[in-house]
Parts: sequence; structure tokens; C-alpha cells
Amino acid sequence: MRSVSTGPRRGPALDVAVVGGGMVGAAAALALSRAGFSTALLEARPPSPWNATDELDLRVVGLAPSSIALLDELGVWTSIRDARACPYTHMHVWDAENGAAIDFDAAGEGRDLLGYIVENNLVQWTLWQSLEVAGVHRLCPATVKDFDTRPDRVVLDLADGESVSVRLLIAADGAGSPLRERAGIATHGRDYAQRALVAHVTTERAHAHTAWQRFLPSGPLALLPLADGRSSVVWSLPEAEARRVQALDDDAFLHELGIASDFRLGRITATTSRAAFPLKLQLAETYQAERFVLLGDAAHVVHPLAGQGVNLGLRDVAELRDTLVAARQEGRDFAAAHVLRRYARRRRSADTLDAYAFDSLARIYTWQAPPLVAMRGLGVRILDRLAPLKRRIASHAAGF
Repeated sequence: MRSVSTGPRRGPALDVAVVGGGMVGAAAALALSRAGFSTALLEARPPSPWNATDELDLRVVGLAPSSIALLDELGVWTSIRDARACPYTHMHVWDAENGAAIDFDAAGEGRDLLGYIVENNLVQWTLWQSLEVAGVHRLCPATVKDFDTRPDRVVLDLADGESVSVRLLIAADGAGSPLRERAGIATHGRDYAQRALVAHVTTERAHAHTAWQRFLPSGPLALLPLADGRSSVVWSLPEAEARRVQALDDDAFLHELGIASDFRLGRITATTSRAAFPLKLQLAETYQAERFVLLGDAAHVVHPLAGQGVNLGLRDVAELRDTLVAARQEGRDFAAAHVLRRYARRRRSADTLDAYAFDSLARIYTWQAPPLVAMRGLGVRILDRLAPLKRRIASHAAGF
């Protein structure tokens, strides 16, 4: 794809610059532009074009109802849904050690579905195509070499010698965020010493629009329904084991995956190529500095067992947009420290609770002592019978 560069680099200050054109960054740029802020999106390279004739992207996301609602507000959800997205109406989670299981069902929650499984690339590409129409200045390729914060603006110095002046700088540049480091914001967390191995597989039985997840001593295994009838595998394994499983020939991989999934969907008959990604917990100490905020993975990275990473990032987007719009309506400087602190406090509090809840769940399922395994199973069986508590969990996962 030819590089894109639209809109001014030098000249009067824009309202906002978003650095990072992934799903969360592109959604932020689109949301703020549609809310009336003059916005630039800076990205080192454009996304690969999505095409319905191509193989499905190995990276998929489970979009919660809150994320779907935001994408619908931005005018992109119908295109994503109609292109290639799979709704799921049921979730079945079970413990390999004691057989305890819990089920979540959309109908039981009074909803049509729990969410959609969608390719990352499809979401990103659809957002990217909508940016120019919405008036976003796409600067690509563009890399921020440094930035200088002044009383009324931030000046971004780009690697090509150009500069961009904005009232607010938004870092959505990933877990290793160079902008976060330049802003002097520290992170804390832990390395899980695991990798998430991903692939798409064909199974003997239909996925029944159900997200299946089995907790194994080595880590969780998820089988997520895809629009073409296959299932997406997300298998968390210790690093050495992940490398071993990734290197297996297809027949050996299918056999081991069938055993790991308890053959819940029957025999697994075919697979795509496989990839693996490192897992960690990482939270920024703050989401805000002077005329500067963090979004998405630049702010928080969580264990994928609950499939909430992108959903948390899109909730960041909605919160930031609403905070900036409210400040502007009240006639205040939308990039003032007290305004950004409101966004930062709300989202960091919510993200921290979620991140450590997922982390605790991951720890609990590593328990191997028989009394602890029995206690875990009893807790899950009780929870499965407590309909009000299950509804609260499902509602929280949906983003309500």
C-alpha cells in the first residue's frame, strides 16, 4: 500500500495528536474527530489491507457489547459485522483438574449475544479507511523522535525533520510505548513466563457459536468461534512448552490440542500455521502527564484469559472522548491537568481492578495441591448456581 500523508504538519496547533494506529489508536482518532476535535493520527506504517478472499488473521478479538456500541457510534460496526464477524451466544468454562464448569448464556442475560469474534486486521483496516472521511489528518509514515511540552501546546518533532503542534498528545503506541518512556511514566507488573499460541483449526463438531475455555495446569486454552465455521485457538503455555508445541508437525499438534481440549468439539482435523506471543501484566503508574495521556496497551496489558485487552482499550477511548467533550462544553481547556486527571483516575482504577482480577484468576488455576483444587471446584460450582452474581460478572464483562 502506498504511504499516506494528509493534512498539515507545520502550522497552527491541532487539538489532538494520536500516536499509534492500531485498533485503539485509530478508534480514538476517529472518535475525537467525530466529536469535533481537529485530530492527527501518526503511524509508522499503514495496516495491511483486509480482503475477504485472504486467510483469516491469526489475531482475533472478542468484542464486548460496549466495544460494539462504540464502533457503531463511530459508523464502522456494520461494515465490520457484515464483512466477517462471528457472534457468540454462549460461553462454557471448565477446569481440567476437577471438572467444575460455569456457563454464561446470552438469553439468560436477556441479550441476543455475548459478543463477536473478529479479526484484529479487519477492525483496524475498517477504522483506518474511515479516518480520512472523518477529517483525521493521517501522517504515515511518521515516527515521533521527541516532543516538547509548553504551557499551551505540545510540539512533536518527527524523524523526518518535520514537526506537529497540538494541544493534547495521546500515546496509543503499544506496550513498549516510547512516548510513555519519554514522558517519564513508569510501569509495574510481572512477566507470566508464558506465550499465547494462536492458530485456526477445523473441528469434527460445530462450535455452536460458543466460546470454549478449559483451564489446564499449564494455562488456559480457548476455542473461539469463527465466521467460517472454524475455531480460533488461544493456548497459554510456559515459554519452553509453547516453543515445543509451535514446532510440532500438524498431525502431532492436532493430537495434542485434541487432548488439551478434551475433544470437546470432537477430533481436530486441520490447522493453519501457528504463532505465539509473550504474556505479561503491565500497568502504567499514571495515565496522565502535562498535556499527555495514555490509551490501550500503552497504559495497560492484561492476561488474555478473559479476552478483555482490546475492550479495556476501547473503554479508555470512550471515557477520554466523553471527558474532553464535557470540558469543552463547560468552556474549559480540555487538555488542562485537572481534566486529564479525571480521565486518568477513572480508567486507571477500573483497569487496575480488572487486571488484578484476571491475574488472580490465573494464579488460582495454577493451584495443584488436592485440597486447593477441590476448594476451587467447589467455588466454581457454587458460582454457577448463583444467578445474580453470574449476571453481575457477565454485565461487567459486557462493559455495562
